[in-house]
Amino acid sequence: MHEHTTSHEFSLPRRRFLKLPLQFAAVAASLAPGVPQLLAGPLPRLKVTGVETWVLNCGSLFVIVRTDQGITGYGESSPMDVRAIASFINEALKELVIGKEPLDRERLWDDMYFSTYKLGVMGAQPEAIAGIDIALWDIFGKVTGQSLSQLFGGRRRDRVRVYASIGGGAEATPAEMAHRAAKAVEEGITMVKIRMDWGTKRTDANPAHDWAVLAEVRKAIGEKVELGFDANNGFSVSTAIRLGRRFQDELGIIHYEEPVAQYDYAGLAQVVAALDVPVAAGEHEYTRWQFRDLITQANVDIVQPDLVKCAGITEGLRIAALASSYNRMLVPHQTQPAIGTAANLHFTACFAREDRAQEYDINSKRAILNRVIRPALEQKSGYLPVPDGPGLGLEVDEAELRKLRE
Repeated sequence: MHEHTTSHEFSLPRRRFLKLPLQFAAVAASLAPGVPQLLAGPLPRLKVTGVETWVLNCGSLFVIVRTDQGITGYGESSPMDVRAIASFINEALKELVIGKEPLDRERLWDDMYFSTYKLGVMGAQPEAIAGIDIALWDIFGKVTGQSLSQLFGGRRRDRVRVYASIGGGAEATPAEMAHRAAKAVEEGITMVKIRMDWGTKRTDANPAHDWAVLAEVRKAIGEKVELGFDANNGFSVSTAIRLGRRFQDELGIIHYEEPVAQYDYAGLAQVVAALDVPVAAGEHEYTRWQFRDLITQANVDIVQPDLVKCAGITEGLRIAALASSYNRMLVPHQTQPAIGTAANLHFTACFAREDRAQEYDINSKRAILNRVIRPALEQKSGYLPVPDGPGLGLEVDEAELRKLRE
């Protein structure tokens, strides 16, 4: 059977449709474009029949979960090491999901997480879980005819303001970074964040270069455009404080991200205490327990869960509740232009403050993925619309996607 080539939210051959229970047929009908209906009665029973990992030549990893009723869910995992994460899914997680009810998302999350806990909870394990978990939520939305944001309790806006996340600052000249930032502003962007991409191996490698880059960017974009700086864990505590003060006082930054090593919570707390500008972190945290420590020990102002890294939507919702409980700003880390972006749009439209722009990687080589999803997720005038359809709200053209498989 080959009805999976293109997913139009929900597609079944007529013969199989007629064999479904009446209430399930109503669900299928509700997913036809322009015919929204609410499910009457209990949800239908489904079974996961396949979990597929598609490694793409643009460095992305798509996860596809198929069911016995022809409903397909799409997920995405972090691109940190797509082959390693795909192997984790295939060798450790797939057997825990196949044959199970895909709507039992929290139970399946527990099965995946705690059964593989000793294999590592900071990296490949939660990133692998994320791909499956997002796909399961996509299935849940398609079965109920609800978008993710509806399932989360309702979006607070129909579009999300995004900032241009511009990386490569360590290797580029100040003029090159300024040119990229100015181009983004010309395209409607109202906030720019410069990423230095230093990492902890090159601590305090060239602080003078960092200052020169950000000063040149501020000159190029003007005073009205919001500005952020991401040290990518490249500073010592003393340098982070010294430069942070100059960044906030002379350049007016509103977002200071991961100034010190990701494992140095005590050092991060010192930076937070010394500065007025909000300090952000969370790209390197993967579970609610790590975010609890990031908040209570490092005392960051902004928490940055990444749904394709922090074990998916199921855990992301718990982290959002934690951030709200501690009255911290939620500004997720997000650099994936397709499934990851769609999931994050629903997430931020429900839980993030409207006045805070969300991350959007304008230089990503993965932008090619907009060719295989509908609608394409491209910013206009500094905003991205939240998809309206069931689940993620995307149609995925698997025939086109297959052309990108390695």
